[in-house]
Amino acid sequence: MPLTFRKHLVADERYESAGCFDVNNDGILDIVSGAWWYEGPDFKRRHPVGEVQAEGEYYDDFSTIALDVNGNGYLDFITGGWWGNTLRWRENPGDPAQEWPEHVIAEVGNVETTRAWDVDGDGQLELVPNCPGGPLQVFKLLTDDAGRGTGEFATHQLWDQNQGHGLGFGDVTGNGHGDFILEHGWLEAPADTYAGEWTYHPDFDLGSGSIPILVVDVNGDGLNDLICGQAHDYGLDWWEQGRDAEGQRTWTRHRLDRYNSQYHDLIWADIDGDGECELITGKRYRAHCGTDPGQSDPVGLYYFKWTGDCFAKQIIDYGPTRVGKGCGIHFALADLQGTERLDVIAPGKDGLYVFYNEGYER
Repeated sequence: MPLTFRKHLVADERYESAGCFDVNNDGILDIVSGAWWYEGPDFKRRHPVGEVQAEGEYYDDFSTIALDVNGNGYLDFITGGWWGNTLRWRENPGDPAQEWPEHVIAEVGNVETTRAWDVDGDGQLELVPNCPGGPLQVFKLLTDDAGRGTGEFATHQLWDQNQGHGLGFGDVTGNGHGDFILEHGWLEAPADTYAGEWTYHPDFDLGSGSIPILVVDVNGDGLNDLICGQAHDYGLDWWEQGRDAEGQRTWTRHRLDRYNSQYHDLIWADIDGDGECELITGKRYRAHCGTDPGQSDPVGLYYFKWTGDCFAKQIIDYGPTRVGKGCGIHFALADLQGTERLDVIAPGKDGLYVFYNEGYER
């Protein structure tokens, strides 16, 4: 039996990224997307974030990662985009009527999108932009003696070659260190994250990989596998990690969905409350503005449940353009109703929506 969801339009905007966090410190989650933030719990009141650079159908705003950058107790957010060539943070002014000043962290080149992972294992998140034509760099927020952000970042370049389209992070080897997954292989972490040498393994070609590429133990055999969508083509797969007769690492590709396209963003989370994680993802509507395979196909948002043998695809929303809904380039999950169920916050060129998780029909 699939979950049921109640679809709610927040704003008929075309920003492709959204985050969900408590903007005004009132204990209630808000939604931040593009030039606006929407005050919870009903998201009817919107407040300015500030102007966002427009480029044709796009806005130069491809992530919304909450982080208290300057240590003042208010959550800011990290963004960046393809045209600005910068990784940036927008400063929460603490006043709903004021716009959020924008600060450049670094010039990094074209940013496909950015994700945050605890790369060095210290319990704090680092920022990692996917720059398809550039090297792999990690940006670490510097903190004071009390552990508060200082507004400054240290840059660590881990690999000086082209990382390609697609990026993931997780423990491939099982040694407790997080490794990086690239479009065309993976980077094995050294014992010393920043001073050591990362070892490249050209084990596979993932195509136009999603961001993130998930690193999870799908089948419970103790080896972490990969889940990767085709961001600009048809297809969604999981790659099973195994061992051959000589004990060498192998990767076996399994198809989840070969009939839908533009799986750009993926989240691994327990959306049905059974204690096991599901894959939540969907189509990034008009990812390349009309040039991707499947561009004119129906739009959908789904979760995939592991059955013990395979993934079962469940529909959250589906239909032709402006009927069905996709999930943009950076979507979010959060318990917006206090039900202990995860709701879906889905931005995109097809509007900003919330899908309230109503649980199972009774």
